Amino acid sequence: MTALTSKTFEQELRTLREKLATMGSRAEEQITLAMKALGDRDDDLARRVITNDATIDRDENEIDELALQILATRQPVASDLRFITMSLKFVVDVERIGDLAAGIAKRALELNRLPSLDSKVDLQRLASLAQKNLHAALDAFVKKDADAATAVITADVEIDRLNASLFAELIAHVATDPATVTRVLPLTSVCRYLERIGDHVKNLAEEVVYMVRATDVKHRQIPRPPN
Repeated sequence: MTALTSKTFEQELRTLREKLATMGSRAEEQITLAMKALGDRDDDLARRVITNDATIDRDENEIDELALQILATRQPVASDLRFITMSLKFVVDVERIGDLAAGIAKRALELNRLPSLDSKVDLQRLASLAQKNLHAALDAFVKKDADAATAVITADVEIDRLNASLFAELIAHVATDPATVTRVLPLTSVCRYLERIGDHVKNLAEEVVYMVRATDVKHRQIPRPPN
């Protein structure tokens, strides 16, 4: 590359990285707002979350276009190629996180039309853990920290465990009082959405490990015991 071309390429990579970080931050905020709408029974905030999902969709389209343009015009290799191909997967997971946050907001609108459920089931614990992992995954991406990303992958086990516990508590609530089923079912959906957010965060962390170490941990083979 000429010096000018190299400088332009570096700027394109920097722009791509910044757009990915911004999209991730938007998704993180969407989860916070959706859970607040649920806890505060705030219709206006829930509708705002649903409307804001379109911005994350636009982010995905812009990042896809930029990444494909760089691939076509610069023909990157090695770590640059890994970063760009990773970004095409990264946006899919972040976009799905945005969709799931909007799903929580939609369930909030449903629940706001029903009497409050007298329950000690604390979905905010699950949301906080999912958000903590998402923040850590995005931080690992910005810092190119594969060790931090690996810790996020490991932490997903706790999200799965907590989701199973909260789901069981909600179902037990229905068993005790069947009349609460119309209020419990939307809450079980919120549980499921948060667990799926955790799965997508785990994907993000796996993509960061690939970007940094050129190792695909998503399809890592489990060693077989000796015969």
